[in-house]
Amino acid sequence: MGRVQIIASAVAIAAALGASAMPAAAETLKMAWSQDATGLDPHKQTAFSSIRLLELVYEPLLRTDGELNLAPAIATSWEFSEDGKTLTFKLDPNAKFSNGDKVMPADVKASFERILDEATSAAARSNFLSIESIDTPDDETVVFNLSQPDVPLLTAMSSINAAIVPASAIEADTLGTETIGSGPFVLENWEPNASETLKANANWAGGKVGLDGIDISVLPDETAILASLRTGQVDFALINDPLVATLVPSNPGLTLDREPVLSYHVLQLNAEEGAMKELKVRQAISCAIDRQDVLDAALLGEGEVTGPLTMPAYATDPSELFCYSRDLDKAKALMKEAGYEDGFSATVIAATGEPPTAASEAQVIQSQLGEIGIDLDIEMMELNVYIDRWLKGDFDMAVALNGGRTDPYTMYNRYWTKDGNLNHVAHYIDDELDTLMNEGRVETDLEKRKEIFTTFSKHITEVSPWIWLYTGYSYTASSDKVKGFEANPTGSLFGLSAVTVGE
Repeated sequence: MGRVQIIASAVAIAAALGASAMPAAAETLKMAWSQDATGLDPHKQTAFSSIRLLELVYEPLLRTDGELNLAPAIATSWEFSEDGKTLTFKLDPNAKFSNGDKVMPADVKASFERILDEATSAAARSNFLSIESIDTPDDETVVFNLSQPDVPLLTAMSSINAAIVPASAIEADTLGTETIGSGPFVLENWEPNASETLKANANWAGGKVGLDGIDISVLPDETAILASLRTGQVDFALINDPLVATLVPSNPGLTLDREPVLSYHVLQLNAEEGAMKELKVRQAISCAIDRQDVLDAALLGEGEVTGPLTMPAYATDPSELFCYSRDLDKAKALMKEAGYEDGFSATVIAATGEPPTAASEAQVIQSQLGEIGIDLDIEMMELNVYIDRWLKGDFDMAVALNGGRTDPYTMYNRYWTKDGNLNHVAHYIDDELDTLMNEGRVETDLEKRKEIFTTFSKHITEVSPWIWLYTGYSYTASSDKVKGFEANPTGSLFGLSAVTVGE
């Protein structure tokens, strides 16, 4: 009797003193996704799976928020000069890397000099070619001196491909093997294609992270991810397969977050070789593809047929674009005019897992193009192999899921300008595309920019180097004990920094 009373009194005292009198329960988020990162160098990665991981560890100068506006990250403020040729940033004086070192202007300068160095093969290098020099006048100021006004430069700087990394890591050449960032989490362990372990970055200047850490499991089968959510082995998951996503709400205690995204599904053509060098052949392919049919078959209709520009401010109504309604008779006539009435053979490459619908997309496209005599062979491959092939431009056709951006120039200059560092992947450029992109880069009047990029959309879909298909959704599934996650149209998982896990 007395012992029970003593225990009860102890509990009452602890309750009166508050949670601080007792050991805090660990709040580690158990997470799963189906596709792992392919590398850890933030300046070089193009795979969505890599970006989703690295944006938790690294930070750019600024970021894009859920309303597609620019928001502070390492920088607290930024300002263009009156002539638009000088861009000045003030850095957060509290910004630190995970090793405790303060983020200095020298780190910013070194990061952008590395991105601009052709030897780096940085994914977003062409976004920053207007930068002529970088000054660091004091410990909290960085000044970018530009060759010309560059309206979309800020948007480009909000990408994780423009992450600020320690100058010491660049000098030591450890990027890609070590991860020292200033983001909300620290990558403690990475077992490729198996798991990642992250812990909260105690040095993060963005505020207190709501979690102690995140334990990520890589489960290639998304039905297994759903099963793990059902049994409580996983608290939160990134879902790519719309079929699996549609099953989430029917499970008590699970919530599906469905967010339209800017990324786009596309069939990329190699317009530099073989039959597809012919404009009318590329146009025939565009006319032969029923985009809505591909969307319905591959994504269960979970998306929207789109033109090249997926951001709301610049999007063009697909009905105004070349051959967006399937016209098989026109496609056959174009093939005949091009001298390919009997068709030709080609191979389309696609990755397993990113997107998970790639095989279905390829199969529907294979069937549709077969109706105009194109014998299409499908070559499926692991994501890392696919990315290597894709980055080399080594394909006849490629089924791809490419990232969207809030600004047209930032989204496409690496493909559709003559200086674009991925123009060899685009396999096409003409004077009009290059001119329109560069006019849009310097034009500050919004309405005039819209006119420029409407013309861009109409021209590029008419010359048909790629066949834009549709945009989809990002899906995240979570148990009811996960609180505070907000999805982002960019697909970013940065919102995990605000998540808490309760009972």
